[in-house]
Parts: sequence; structure tokens; C-alpha cells
Amino acid sequence: MSETAEPILQLEGLTKVYSGGLKALDSVDLEIRRGEIFALLGPNGAGKTTLIGAVCGIVRPTSGTIRAFGFDMAKDWREARSRIGLVPQELSTDMFEPVHRAVSYSRGLFGKPADKAKIEEVLRSLNLWEKRDERIMALSGGMKRRVLIAKALAHEPDLLFLDEPTAGVDVELRKSMWRQIDEMRARGVTVILTTHYIEEAEEMADRVGVIRDGKILMVDNKDAMMARLGRTEALIDLAQPLAEIPSSIAHLGVTLTDDRKQLCYRGGDGTGTGKAEVAELTKLLTRAGIDYAGIDIHESSLEDIFVGLVEHRDEEPAE
Repeated sequence: MSETAEPILQLEGLTKVYSGGLKALDSVDLEIRRGEIFALLGPNGAGKTTLIGAVCGIVRPTSGTIRAFGFDMAKDWREARSRIGLVPQELSTDMFEPVHRAVSYSRGLFGKPADKAKIEEVLRSLNLWEKRDERIMALSGGMKRRVLIAKALAHEPDLLFLDEPTAGVDVELRKSMWRQIDEMRARGVTVILTTHYIEEAEEMADRVGVIRDGKILMVDNKDAMMARLGRTEALIDLAQPLAEIPSSIAHLGVTLTDDRKQLCYRGGDGTGTGKAEVAELTKLLTRAGIDYAGIDIHESSLEDIFVGLVEHRDEEPAE
């Protein structure tokens, strides 16, 4: 996806304060590019679902503007909302309805004419065609979630929100749904995903945003974020305890564990410099006559970066 792709959604100063004084969104500025998969990450209560609700007309913002497809959502919400799909977090749907009828009804809600071929296409893409005549209540949890996706896709949206789409489903089904989301993007659908499974963002997202306490802490290309904030960590098991860190390796920022039996290194920038420094460290240890029994090297994952942002930074400006 091109970084110069036109924005399909623009949020400016979006704020939501509930009657009890809770500020769920705090002056959020965000642009979503056409054709991307954007992952919005944050702990429980960070404001993810409130943000989605504001765009989809479920939550009324206290202040700020929302523009989708060039329309001001406060003035031309019908035109914009008809092009937006939502797969909610909760499994609330028409439990007594057959799958086929529920999905067809969702298409009609957005003013789309009946189209049996399109409904069949959507159901087949989600492996629901064989279940089309079954009542939703009789389906497994994973299949019910697929029905929610089918209902959201029935009116052929250009922008699709997925709020925790794989919560409560097994790993195999989760990976299957990842493939389906990637296929949606291939068909030109812009996807905004919230998830507790950081590996989903690492697997699929083009860009990642981190939100906490209603504020956007950071938005960046996933690879750029990992390169800028990623680190290499190495734990070196020493053959014999060290009384102190030799001056020859002190410049690499290593530390000794309390029992003096391990050296700890943390450095680099996510682009491979850390690994080069670990290699230099082992050479310096050998030259100094210090034997070691093993090395455990760990590269930061997106989850490590996410945890660092939400737990250790009091203020982080959005980019």
C-alpha cells in the first residue's frame, strides 16, 4: 500500500466525555488510508470501541469532526455510513433467524437491492453456504462470528471495522479469518482492526496505532515502528561468576545479574545493530579469557513495543 494513498477516514480533535465525567476519547487525530489494514491496539478501556462507535454513528462525539469518503459525518452521515461495515465485539445477532435471511436483511438495511448472487458469494467466502438454512443460535461461536462478518459485508462496504473479530475463537479459525481479511483488502476494502492478539497486527497490518486513556500514543508503519522502537536482548550464561564487568565490554551497556553468573545486554534499534553488538560482545569476552556456556538472544516483537508504550510512557506524542 502506498504511503501517499488518499485518506478514506479523517478524525480531527475527536473527543467523547460521558455524563459521569469519563473522557473516553481525548482530542484524537487520525487518518486512515484507502486500501490499508490498520490495527488499533490498546488495553481494555483505552477507547478503541468508543472510537469505532463514533465513526459508525453508535456513539455521539462531544466534539471534533469525522470525515469519511469526503463526507462530514455530522451532516451527511447517511451517504458515508452506507459505505461502512461493522463487525462488533459482542455476539449479539438475530439468533432465531436462519443465516441466509439474517445476512440478506442486513443488506437491505443499507438500501441495497436484493442480490441472491452477492449473498451467496459472501456466504461461500466465509464457509457459511452449507449453514445458510440453519438458525444462528445453533452455530458454534466461531461460526456466529463469521455470520457477523457476513452481515457487515452484505452491503459491500468500502471501509470495514473489525472490533476484536477473533475473540473467543480457536487458533485454526483465527488464522482462517486472517486469510479472509487479507482477501477483503485484496478486493479493495479498507480494514480497521482492533485486537487483543498482538500477533494479528504483526501478521496483517500495514500500519499500527496505539491508544491509551483515549489518547493516540503513536501511529506508524508497522515495520518502521519495529525498526525504531525494537531492541535486541541477550542473556549470556557465564562459565564462572564475574566479580565485575570488564572495562573492555562496559561501552556496550551490559549488566551483571545479582548472582554474577549472567551478563545481560539490551540495545540496538530493531534494524540488526543489536545482533552486531552481541557478536562484538562475544568476541571481546573471548579475548578477555571469559568463558560462557550459552547465549539466549531475543528480538523485540510488536507486543514488546506495545507493552512498553502503554505501561512505561506517561506522555507520548502521536506521530
